[in-house]
Amino acid sequence: MITYDTYQLSNGLTVVLHHDPNRTVAAVNVLYKVGSRNDPPGRTGFAHLFEHLMFGGSENAPNFDDALQLAGGENNAVTGADHTLYYDILPADNVETALWLEADRMRALKLDQQALDTQKKVVVEEFKETCLEEPYGDLYHHLNELVYKIHPYRWPVIGERFEHIEDANLEDVRDFYYRYYRPDNAILSIAGGFDNGAIRDQVEKWFGNIPPSSPDHPRPALPDEPEQTDTRRKEVVSDVPSPVIYLNYRTPGRIHPDFPAIDILCFLLGSGRSSLLYRRLVRDGDIFAEVSASHNDGLDSGAILIDARPDEDADYEQAREALFAVVNELVTEGVNPTQLAKVMNRLEQHNHYKSINVSSRASELAFFASLGKPELINTELDHYLAVTVEDVNRVARTYLRPELLSEINYLCEEE
Repeated sequence: MITYDTYQLSNGLTVVLHHDPNRTVAAVNVLYKVGSRNDPPGRTGFAHLFEHLMFGGSENAPNFDDALQLAGGENNAVTGADHTLYYDILPADNVETALWLEADRMRALKLDQQALDTQKKVVVEEFKETCLEEPYGDLYHHLNELVYKIHPYRWPVIGERFEHIEDANLEDVRDFYYRYYRPDNAILSIAGGFDNGAIRDQVEKWFGNIPPSSPDHPRPALPDEPEQTDTRRKEVVSDVPSPVIYLNYRTPGRIHPDFPAIDILCFLLGSGRSSLLYRRLVRDGDIFAEVSASHNDGLDSGAILIDARPDEDADYEQAREALFAVVNELVTEGVNPTQLAKVMNRLEQHNHYKSINVSSRASELAFFASLGKPELINTELDHYLAVTVEDVNRVARTYLRPELLSEINYLCEEE
């Protein structure tokens, strides 16, 4: 059981504290409920750009990294479709340094033309390297726009076009900052061996006077994506080393009751050498060089994503038919109790080792608190362990249906 306290400051900042006196380190996480789905029109990739800008210095800390390193800490950040997470790890005695730094850039980030020009170049170069120069790097440009027609999930986190970043101006940046980087749109999560008697006063000292959102910067509602009712396919002929098949079956969002069963289904379908796809298509079939399945866990909508690369000697169309045959096998024949029990054992082991890490505890508490359900840090495993064979077979029949499928086929240029 992971103990925690949660409360809210008068400015709307949600605070989650997990005190572990046996730790000599502390993790400070700030999660902002903003991701690529909140990118302004014509400014896709903006949430990712802003992640970079957040390390450009603030009013009282010209260099975020240097100040944290002097306190013996390290830090990083990650931007997703739904949120942006900033995390710091440092000696527990120095936790107030991280609080000061995070509060200063929440209150008074340095936003000038020089900082913007510098980070625009970095982000545009990253876009070109990862999306235009790497094989299959533009997958999510093709796939997302195939799956989503209205919802802003239709562009990838890095952005739809790098020109959207090149065209960004200071007015755009400042509006985004005051719209989304406010305390009432954030979660502060602290885990580790901090001074439990002083921590609340320290949080209030540094974060309590930061103004909340203003009516001048409203956060617009997102559109609902229509239900998918037909199979969608796209063929991409590109300079890639080998053909690859991507199958995307739409599923509900992260807090849907079916989420644990779908997650387990993905394990059984394509996670590791014991999965059905690997056994049928790689080990026994000798048709595919690689095959896997993963679970996209977006807040508004998710997906079962199958990534399959046929063996270089295999006939592409026959390989594709074999891939669908294995998916259909799982739908029609289902899984058995022995297979499910193996997954449950793996889940318990994974949860045990993950919970040992103080950084994982802080990030999970921040994420679950952003859902309004911090208690999931202790109860989500129970939801998984309660999944039955019938549940897994039901979600396989429900979501591995042709009308929920979006398929991307990469073919080599010379073919």
